[in-house]
Amino acid sequence: MQSPHLRFVVLLLALVVLCLSDANGCPTIISRSQWGARAATRSTTMRSPATYAIIHHTVTPKCTTLSTCRTILQSIQNDHITTRGFADIGYTFLVSSDGSIYEGRGWDKVGAHAEGFNSRSIGISFIGNFQNEDPTQQQQNAAQSLIACAVSRGKLRSAYNLLGHRQTKSTECPGSKLYSIIMRWANWKRNP
Repeated sequence: MQSPHLRFVVLLLALVVLCLSDANGCPTIISRSQWGARAATRSTTMRSPATYAIIHHTVTPKCTTLSTCRTILQSIQNDHITTRGFADIGYTFLVSSDGSIYEGRGWDKVGAHAEGFNSRSIGISFIGNFQNEDPTQQQQNAAQSLIACAVSRGKLRSAYNLLGHRQTKSTECPGSKLYSIIMRWANWKRNP
């Protein structure tokens, strides 16, 4: 028989899980308006389901609070629009060190994160530099939860291919440490 304290803890944990996910079991995603995104200059609608999930890193400082992450995300978006000439931030979603997920272009817009793959992929970028440092377990769990969510919502094929950005072009992205981790995840493909 469970003690009243244990029942309370179990109920509290169940409520936390409910609050952190939607009806599809998807994680909470911090919206563009919550992090202060600029409006996109144009967009193209994504055809779902995507075939690829492509992992990136931002090569910026890490962040663990909305305030700090907001500054980093706005800086990335400004660079992508102003310097690189993109219509918006390039990534579909971004994941911070505390496991928070931030909406980039979102589910229904073609990204600008992996030339030749954009119209058939979602791009998930880990906030930070993972060339010589591992991402947090919270980041890894959040990204895997987001991928599972994409499959459950029909935004990503169940037989998707998981790639690191370096598999689509000559780049160090998503960093050697992160790349060695995602190589062990489900659906990682050596040859895209």
